[in-house]
Amino acid sequence: MVTWDVNSKDRPLVDRLYVFVWGKKVRAHGKEYVYPGFIDREGVRYLGQSVLFVRPNRLPELTAFLTQCGVDHIVDAATFV
Repeated sequence: MVTWDVNSKDRPLVDRLYVFVWGKKVRAHGKEYVYPGFIDREGVRYLGQSVLFVRPNRLPELTAFLTQCGVDHIVDAATFV
């Protein structure tokens, strides 16, 4: 389980984190392009605001992103039944 805290006043960081986690949709020239987020990957589940359940094989990708962005985060061992 991974939790994080980001200053909501830092809009560029909030937006970057949102796109990483949730992905985005872009409409251009009459087409829609969908860019899946981290939440769409197998082994990832949304638990609540700023909380994800992440299988161990996916954990390094998420923690690397959060660390690179300077986002404080905590990783706790958990099981999902």
